[in-house]
Amino acid sequence: MIAVDTNVLARLLVKDDDAQTRKAVELIRRLDAEGTRARVSVVAMCELVWVLRSCYGFGRELIARTLQQVLAARQLAFDSPDRLSRALRAFEAGKGDIADYMIREDAQAAGCDAVATFDRALLKEEMFFSP
Repeated sequence: MIAVDTNVLARLLVKDDDAQTRKAVELIRRLDAEGTRARVSVVAMCELVWVLRSCYGFGRELIARTLQQVLAARQLAFDSPDRLSRALRAFEAGKGDIADYMIREDAQAAGCDAVATFDRALLKEEMFFSP
């Protein structure tokens, strides 16, 4: 199995560089033909959200919808797709960043009752509290 970096995913989504987009599409086709999958880390997904927001001006709703489609791609494998999907829904509706919601998802999975944060925007959301 191979892993893909954020920039490969970005090329597949925004198609802003013809040569790199072509190579990224070829990779996905090759994975599909071989019946294999490429690993996408949670870090890459968090970084992808940042890239889509800051570099391409995507809004929360479009990012969440787009990344839900990425999660459904049969050529890609994720460590915890259910947690990532819940974090994306929270990101779409909330005020925090995707990493904040992944931290909460990981905390819940580990049996934690709450997440201490100084991020005021998160304090109104479930599980977050000020230390």
